[in-house]
Amino acid sequence: MIDRRAAIAGAAAAGAAALAACATPGTMPAVDRFVRRAGTGFLRGGKPYRVVGANAWYAAWLGADAPYGNRARLVRELDRLAALGVDNLRIMAAGEEGPLRNSIKPGFTRQDGSRNAELFAGLDFAMAEIARRGMTAVLVLSNFWEWSGGLQTLLWRSRGRYMDMGDPAHPWPAFADSTAEFYADAGARALYAEHLERLLARINTITGTPYARDPAVFAWQLANEPRPGGSDAAIARNAPAYYDWIDTSAARLRALAPDHLVSLGQEGTHAANGQEPVVLRAHANIDYLTAHIWPLVWGWAKGNDLAGTWANVETRTRAYVTMHERLARELGKPLVIEEFGFPRDGEAHAPGATTEWRRRFYRLIHEAVEDSWRSGGPVAGSAFWAWNGEARAAHPDARFRKGDNAGGGAYMGDPPHEPQGWFGIFDSDAAMLDDIRAHAARRCLGLSATACRP
Repeated sequence: MIDRRAAIAGAAAAGAAALAACATPGTMPAVDRFVRRAGTGFLRGGKPYRVVGANAWYAAWLGADAPYGNRARLVRELDRLAALGVDNLRIMAAGEEGPLRNSIKPGFTRQDGSRNAELFAGLDFAMAEIARRGMTAVLVLSNFWEWSGGLQTLLWRSRGRYMDMGDPAHPWPAFADSTAEFYADAGARALYAEHLERLLARINTITGTPYARDPAVFAWQLANEPRPGGSDAAIARNAPAYYDWIDTSAARLRALAPDHLVSLGQEGTHAANGQEPVVLRAHANIDYLTAHIWPLVWGWAKGNDLAGTWANVETRTRAYVTMHERLARELGKPLVIEEFGFPRDGEAHAPGATTEWRRRFYRLIHEAVEDSWRSGGPVAGSAFWAWNGEARAAHPDARFRKGDNAGGGAYMGDPPHEPQGWFGIFDSDAAMLDDIRAHAARRCLGLSATACRP
């Protein structure tokens, strides 16, 4: 997203597997607790695994035993999510400090590239608590966008220059074109690989489980929304290096963690200016497809006229999901709608603002997922963006300021460079929580009543 971070055989196999049973949090058998891909679906313990997920990028930060951490709050947030039926979290397992204006601090690696032991231990705590609840996590290994440092920061460490997102001197698509130079930069790629291997070699200090053998890891994700470029010219120029980075990284992950899935983290065709062949080739050696859907930031909706633009949102969202279902069938792999977000009514940010149009958008996504569950289609689940929980903006303008992370109370799903409350779900959003809970309760659609254990 530009402003924020800016087959048939497979379907038949998944449908047959769906007749077994439905895995639910806390009920997995001890045998084979890893999530596996089976055609266009997932299995855990030999039983269908449907993704009911949430994005909570900040879990490791809350898990840190540090001035910016808050382990008690993390436990409360995980309890809330588990009570809703959410069993999969997408979290950042990387953060690169550097000179970029909007990048969060602290990071997993400091500006000089040294490791921040506190934040790695925070990830340990988060993963231990996720595992304790029978949940799984997608661990994201970097970011195309600047808010966590990301690939642009790795480029800066390699070559000594950088570009800020939103710099008036470099209008779009300059930032995306610049960041995509990462794929052909040997120094930046070596730094990325160093972090990947450090994590895969790590043993969780809480559980004693090696990350490479942790069943709570649903997938390793190469990056958040990695694009081959912003302009068509850059996409064509960078495509060979882009595919090589994907294939090389995926192969390394499988060698180090053969029981884990590998995902790319791409938005879908929006990441390639609508070029389907780029998406298909990018996922050739990836276990499942992902789609991200952002009607407001993609210009499908107007924040001050959500009602007037809803018809366009509905039409384009349905078309985007249908297109990616077709691509998933073509590849014979599952599809997860792992990010989707919509503003509160009037594009307000306060927790008390109403959510009529956001609820409609969530229902649109959930119905697409449920239709696929019911029919044995390739949409294996979804993860909303994002969970704010008990966090509240510290200032009337809903802007995050330096020092607001003290005590970990202010971290929320809206990254610090965004208005706090823009897209996140608060623990007080009762109607939305009811909708999420109802969707989770339908995770066994299409399975026999005797096979599905509630």
